[in-house]
Amino acid sequence: MTNQARVEFPGHDGALLAARLDAPVFAPKAWALFAHCFSCSKDGLAARRITAALVEAGIGVMRFDFTGLGNSEGDFSNTNFSTNIQDLVAAAAWLEREKGGPHLLVGHSLGGAAVIVAAADIPQAKAVVTVGAPSEASHVIESIKAHVDTIEAEGEAEVQLAGRPFVLKRQFLDDVRASNVRDAAATLKRPLLIMHSPVDESVGIDNATGLFVAARHPKSFISLDKANHLLTTNGDARRAGRMMAAWAEAYVFAAGVAQPDHATGGTRDVVVTETGNGLYENMIVTGEHFSLADEPIAVGGGGRGPDPYEYVSAGLGACTSMTVRMYANRKKWPLERVSVAVHHAKDYAVDCEHCEEGEKISIFYRDITLTGALDAAQVARLMEIADKCPVHRTLEAGSHVQTQGQAVDTREST
Repeated sequence: MTNQARVEFPGHDGALLAARLDAPVFAPKAWALFAHCFSCSKDGLAARRITAALVEAGIGVMRFDFTGLGNSEGDFSNTNFSTNIQDLVAAAAWLEREKGGPHLLVGHSLGGAAVIVAAADIPQAKAVVTVGAPSEASHVIESIKAHVDTIEAEGEAEVQLAGRPFVLKRQFLDDVRASNVRDAAATLKRPLLIMHSPVDESVGIDNATGLFVAARHPKSFISLDKANHLLTTNGDARRAGRMMAAWAEAYVFAAGVAQPDHATGGTRDVVVTETGNGLYENMIVTGEHFSLADEPIAVGGGGRGPDPYEYVSAGLGACTSMTVRMYANRKKWPLERVSVAVHHAKDYAVDCEHCEEGEKISIFYRDITLTGALDAAQVARLMEIADKCPVHRTLEAGSHVQTQGQAVDTREST
């Protein structure tokens, strides 16, 4: 359900940084800029899964590799916390020019500390989220403490981070020691969400406390119970993404909500347009609501949404449930819940006066479950009411479809 693109933009020193844009198939409601953890990359598991959850919520995401990491150009050994912040500001400037935003800043681990500091130079960002972030950038020294004496004495050392060799220089240590993330949190002047696991063994929960105490309201905290630092198990990253999207809605959607490409003019008309993903995928816009239609993989589709007949079945099921509910409420009957299962099939006509011999027709098999302290007479009456559902009547009576059309010629005139 995403549109994806790979782009490049110049970082703090002009080196081209590799970035990826993920967006919903409809126009994003807002854009987020994601900063990955120290020595990670934009393609790490947590980054991918948090991005997927944000996209599902209608938020486009830009994530990139800091200078010298992943697919980005540059020398990692010459970078530090300050250059990471400069890369973030450069990414935000590119995103603002190309897409608008970012309206939301998201940072994981040291990336979380970086977005707090960078926010001062990204005024268009309306809210900030950190995941497992240290309260000071110097906390990263804990992960390389066995090499600190060598770096101090010799000016640099090769260290192993996440199983890969990196060269770190003395300037890196000096830079993280000089940074003040808590001061930046105190002067953030933006809503802040701090997400942290109480069992994080890499960046302890006391770091979340430090950031929360330093920040001013509006500020929020969500505990990522039982999650590890890299959010690699039990769907932790995707859940974190969903929670931050829900939290951000009050702040970022109002800040830069993009309208769908095919707006319906405030009406409840339905507009269906191909997305360009796969053979049959279509975007459906109804007022402010969006969904996808597609064909199953078995018939050449991508399976990214219900097929057209499944939407018809859904309409019948929803209309049936609503019709029964309206009647039961009006009668003040103790109906607790209605559930409708619909199965569509094409079968040979039975007792059909106007059908040609051997012709197959559409049949919708409907199974209605009524839950509540209802007597037999009430159940029978509600089943009768179900047959009065407007969509039911429309399907049984048949309809006329009036079509008008126009062609758009994309050939260049000569």
